[in-house]
Formats: sequence, C-alpha cells, structure tokens
Amino acid sequence: MPPTASGEQWSLRRGAQAAVVVELGGALREYAVGGRPLLDGFAADEPITGGRGQLLVPWPNRVAGGRYRFGGGELRLPLTEPENGNAIHGLLRWVPWRLLARAQDAVTVGTTLFPQPGYPFRLEVTAEYRLGPDGLETTVTATNPGDTAAPYGVGQHPYLTVGTDLVDDALLTVPALLRLDADEHGVPVGEEPVEGTAFDFRTARPIGEQHLDTAFTGLDRDSSGDCAVRLAHPSGDRGVDVRLLQGVEFVQVYTGDTLSEPGRRRRGVAVEPMSCPADAFRSGTALAVLRPGESHVLRWGLSPWGSW
Repeated sequence: MPPTASGEQWSLRRGAQAAVVVELGGALREYAVGGRPLLDGFAADEPITGGRGQLLVPWPNRVAGGRYRFGGGELRLPLTEPENGNAIHGLLRWVPWRLLARAQDAVTVGTTLFPQPGYPFRLEVTAEYRLGPDGLETTVTATNPGDTAAPYGVGQHPYLTVGTDLVDDALLTVPALLRLDADEHGVPVGEEPVEGTAFDFRTARPIGEQHLDTAFTGLDRDSSGDCAVRLAHPSGDRGVDVRLLQGVEFVQVYTGDTLSEPGRRRRGVAVEPMSCPADAFRSGTALAVLRPGESHVLRWGLSPWGSW
C-alpha cells in the first residue's frame, strides 16, 4: 500500500456502516452509512486540518498562555496556538498510535504519553472504536502508571455533516442549560443560562448564519443518563446524534468559521465531547487528577437515524 499522510488506515464495517481510524493521532477519519458520509473528515492522502476527528489528550481545547500550576510548581506547555498565545488540544494529535486489537467491526489503538516539557507525567492511553446496532461508539481510557499524580482532561473533535453544502440549513439541537462565555482568545470567563439567548438550541432550529465556537454544559440527561447533540437534515427525516456518555461533562460546538482553509468553512459542525472545559488546567473546573494506578474513561457515540 502506498504511504498516506495519516499513516496506517484501519477500516471497520458492520452492515451499512463503515468507519476508518488512522495511525496518526488515532484519529477518526471517516464514518458513513450506506455510502453517505456523516463526518466531514479527510482523505487518506490529505493532512489533518482543523482538528478533524482527532483525540485531545491530556486536555481538550486551550490552556491560556500555556502556563499552569500543579503539584506546587509552575509548568509551561508549548504554545501550539501562537496567534492566541495558547496551548491547544493536548499532546497526542501528531504522534503515531499502535494497533492493539482488531475485528471486522472494531479496532483498539493506543500510545504512551511520555513525560516532556510542560507535562512531566506518563500516561498509557487507548481508544476503542466499535460499530454496533446503534452506530459507532468510542471509548478513550487513560491510565497513570507512574508514581505521582497527573492532571488530565480529554475530548475528541469530529465534524458532522448531514449532506448540506453548508451548515446554515442544518437543524441543531443541544440539550444544555448553560453556555460558557469566552474572551477573544477562546478562554472561558464565566457561564450563563442559554434561555432567552441566541445560544438556546434546546429545541431543534436551523443554525442559519450564526457563528458558533461555544462550549455548553448543564447537560439535560434522561433517566438513563443519556444525552445527545443532534444535527438533522433540513427535511427533518434523517440526521446523526452525538451521544454524550461516560465522562462527558461539556460539549464544544464549532461551525468552522475560522478554519484556515476557506473552502472548508461551515461545511461541517464540530461537536466535541469533553471531560472538562477550556483552561481546566488553570481553573481546575472538572479537571481529573489521576493518582498512581488510576484510570479515566470518556465514552461517546455517533448514532445515525432516519432514512439514510
């Protein structure tokens, strides 16, 4: 097989469902039903841009200034979003992940996060992708094998599509009571109820021209603890749910207005399950602290519905 920009390609299939996971960052490249893509992903010979399908470990979103305090000292991360002076989306997006297990409908990949400048902790991280009767489920597990505690957060960055040219006509539902207000650098400065604001998507409505790069919380779960962000076709007869399952406390919704490639702006909606919000390393909000031997699990899923 000729080399690809994202390394090895591991395909999954179950009935009409198909998915592809890649070696680079363990990212989710593709998810389709009946040959129709439900992700605005990337081709095997394309570089990954905009965070598409990437795993965000050991923090999702941003750390302001790349500086935080932990264990009594100040630590400095590389500023990977220099235009805003932030460290963004963790440390494992651009490293190879190894294949740990594979079946026709599932794949498990993993990697080691070694101690490094700004994050002097070791983690063993795995991601299982599994196709089931309800869609694709992803489980990300991080374990601390070291002898000191480690700060930790996790998320993932899929872009959804329901077949519209732009996201404007798509119907969005976000079952959340609160949204985080952010400053010009994307760092949270407070939270407010969505009720009565332009950010109230608790009832499905078209995205229209609204620009979203917004974190939501106060998730409205049902009696079984389930909760889903829904993107639906304008016809209302089909769509895809992002199910926010174990360990998901926040979700970022991004309409892609600031992507570096103009041709990809507003083509898909990023719906990013997160264990904690941006800047959790500094604020401590929902930040996990993994003691030696402890693990953290984040689980989320994609469930297509309607006439695909």
